[in-house]
Amino acid sequence: MLQSVNLRDYMLPNPVKVRPDDNIMDAMKVIIENKISGVCVVDMEMNLVGVLSEMDCLRAVLSAIYNNTGIGVVQDHMARDNLLIAHPDEDIVNVAQDMLQKNKRRRPVVENGKLIGQITCRQLLSAVMKFRK
Repeated sequence: MLQSVNLRDYMLPNPVKVRPDDNIMDAMKVIIENKISGVCVVDMEMNLVGVLSEMDCLRAVLSAIYNNTGIGVVQDHMARDNLLIAHPDEDIVNVAQDMLQKNKRRRPVVENGKLIGQITCRQLLSAVMKFRK
């Protein structure tokens, strides 16, 4: 059975990230090449300013096709309001429960306003496997 542990021990310490002014096509390439479902969006000081998902990218592409416009940049399509974040000292069980409750696959980990990591369903599953051994 999974015991409560510190999130810092299981987070990805250097998550894939993009900048707000990156082109959506470039961000899509990052998502595809890294085989992930989304990326954190940070400014030059590593402050988390948004999250961009595969669905956001798909929405951007379809909008550009339907409206016959350019695809735009990350900041035009990222989620930026009410971002769900975690602190590295949170309990991994509480974070996992909240992720399930809110139906979110990933959560940026922020300390002192800076992005320092990310926790995903995959890391949570890895934590469970380590405790089973």
